[in-house]
Amino acid sequence: VPVWRLLGGKVRDRVRMYGWLSLEPTGDYIDLFCKNINENKEGFTAYKTCPLPAMQMIEQPYVLHQIVDNVTLLRNKIDKRIDIALDFHGRSTPIMSRRLAHMIEDLDIMFIEEPVLPGDVNALKQISSSTTIPVATGERLFTRWQFNEVIEQQAVAIIQPDISHCGGINEAKKIAAMAEARNIAVAPHCPLGPISLAACLQFATCTWNFLCQEHLTLGSDYLVTPFQVIDGYVNVSELPGLGIEVADDKLTAGLFNGDWETPQFRLKDGSFAEW
Repeated sequence: VPVWRLLGGKVRDRVRMYGWLSLEPTGDYIDLFCKNINENKEGFTAYKTCPLPAMQMIEQPYVLHQIVDNVTLLRNKIDKRIDIALDFHGRSTPIMSRRLAHMIEDLDIMFIEEPVLPGDVNALKQISSSTTIPVATGERLFTRWQFNEVIEQQAVAIIQPDISHCGGINEAKKIAAMAEARNIAVAPHCPLGPISLAACLQFATCTWNFLCQEHLTLGSDYLVTPFQVIDGYVNVSELPGLGIEVADDKLTAGLFNGDWETPQFRLKDGSFAEW
């Protein structure tokens, strides 16, 4: 039987997905990307982007205005039926995030992700209280104990546990139940492979307060039958387990050699910035 059936049964027939776009600071690039988004064959109803460069603790106003100009251009050129979410990725300080949130307040942003690094729940709550834009966090939190303070203080509107990191599907279900009791939605973090995505889709199928699902790949690199996005959704699988079959030949060809390092951001003075 499918995992979702073992976890109590499905609460939905399909799972809302969202796409990712890289936002470059040029109008021509945004024009081209917006055209492609408006014609997107998958029918995504939401996209997420990271509009922030490396940020100083107190950033110059022109940098903030450039960010806002790019986001405004993006919002104005994309079909209003497509939501736009912004990932700050912890690059900003609390005061800069509050200022940016105020500057984009009227752009109908879906949510702001990681306006500050995890750990300072009070700062997160201050940002949430200063804006009507929903705030999200959670990709760098592990187990329900790390999520507990964020949820209990209602510091965000959306939590983003990573099922591959937070303790698995059962742990994510416990986290989601805690969040549901505080009217907090769940949008699992998943910039990983198709097996992790399969686990997220099983979770989403049986979790009432699920919002939308991030993804990096739909599985053409590893799966016998990749996931298919239709009108912005993936249909719930009735197949047993995670609902996937791994293609051994593709898996062997894509083995990771371990040659990777975290990208490095530097400010103009040469000091390191948050990535």
